Amino acid sequence: MNINDQLSKITNIASCAHVHQSEIGNWTEIGQRCRIENTEIGDYSYVQQDVDIALCSIGKFVSIAASVRINPSNHPWWRASQHHFTYRPSKYGFEEKRDQEVFQWRAENKVSIGHDVWIGHGAIIMPGVSIGNGAIIGSGSVVTKDVTAWTIVVGNPAKELRPRFETSDIGERLQHLEWWNWPHHKIAEALPIFQGSVSDFLDNYEQQ
Repeated sequence: MNINDQLSKITNIASCAHVHQSEIGNWTEIGQRCRIENTEIGDYSYVQQDVDIALCSIGKFVSIAASVRINPSNHPWWRASQHHFTYRPSKYGFEEKRDQEVFQWRAENKVSIGHDVWIGHGAIIMPGVSIGNGAIIGSGSVVTKDVTAWTIVVGNPAKELRPRFETSDIGERLQHLEWWNWPHHKIAEALPIFQGSVSDFLDNYEQQ
């Protein structure tokens, strides 16, 4: 399915994508050759082709461009060897039991991504990072630290470029409104106002 095709409440997962032990919301799309493991993805979010995500919580209306990597696995650098024969020994004909210490360590370093976040092409989000609502991650960025809500970060390592909006109260007002939790029919009705300025949108719906 192409990104422009009609979606529905039923999750659309490309036939060549791999989704394992994950929860995917309604009106969502997982593109070709994606690998999604131990992850929750909220309603209306989409993941374009060749994206790899592990141990992550992703909010609603999140836009993830192609070739993004979220939570690449860390290796046990404190050991004599950091190679995965030490925690996946059966792959090499050693004992069958996996070393749960490493997998538990990885599980404790989940990535958290808020609502309405845009992650640009080829970005990498490192383990343990938290990205706030409405943030933008520039293409090719390597995010090693938490990202504040409603900010734009770019670079390697990623640094704040500027706030997403000219005035700080815009993000606060959007956060208070929490439009991403609206039912589908209300979002549909609000579409013409979504397509206008953010100030007009807030002025309209804060009065309701």
